[in-house]
Formats: sequence, C-alpha cells, structure tokens
Amino acid sequence: QLQAYGGGLVQAGGSLRLSCAASGPTFSGYAMGWFRQAPGKEREFVSVISWIGTNTYYADSVKGRFTTSRENAKNTVYLQMNSLKPEDTGIYYCAAGTNGVAVRAGTVRYWGQGTQVTVSS
Repeated sequence: QLQAYGGGLVQAGGSLRLSCAASGPTFSGYAMGWFRQAPGKEREFVSVISWIGTNTYYADSVKGRFTTSRENAKNTVYLQMNSLKPEDTGIYYCAAGTNGVAVRAGTVRYWGQGTQVTVSS
C-alpha cells in the first residue's frame, strides 16, 4: 500500500513537500514515481526515482523546481516542490513500478491514494 500526504493550499511561489509512505512489497526494489491530475485533465507524469536513488527524471514542466528523493530505510519517497505555480494544482499520486522507464511510461504496478495540492495566484 502507498499513501501520499503533505498536500495543501499554498500561494504561488511557495513550497510544499509531499511524502509517500509504503508498506509491504510495494516499495522494496521498485522505482517510485509521482504523477498529478489537474481538474478536467488526464493524469500526467511528474517525476521518478530509481530504487537506489541515484537516478531521477522529471517532466519538463517541473524540472528545476521539484526534487524527488527517497529514504529506503523508512520506506518513504518525497517530492519537494518549490516555486509553485497555479498550474501545479492537482491531485498528486505516488506510484511504484519495476523501473524508471516503465514508470515514466505510466506502467505502474501500484498506485497510492492522492493528496490535493492547490496553488493560489
């Protein structure tokens, strides 16, 4: 099971840190990704981090502003979001996949429950 939390309401230019706690087999050995879904839009890829944390990849829309990291000892992955924009508003989901390429393509084995992020202008 994956549970994302840490969302909230923030003004444009502000920061939030999302966390995703995993339990059971839904973390060990998996690449971990973040996705988001804005109202009326399809879910889109945001970021992914490899199992050992050495490789990361970001969507162009968040590159330079968002940073993903993980603490395997705590079965937790993070998404630090800085310089937030109103277009970053949406429900953010964490996900686990077999590798980074698969996650980027949306081939996910486990989805977590989302957390709402709202950025006001």
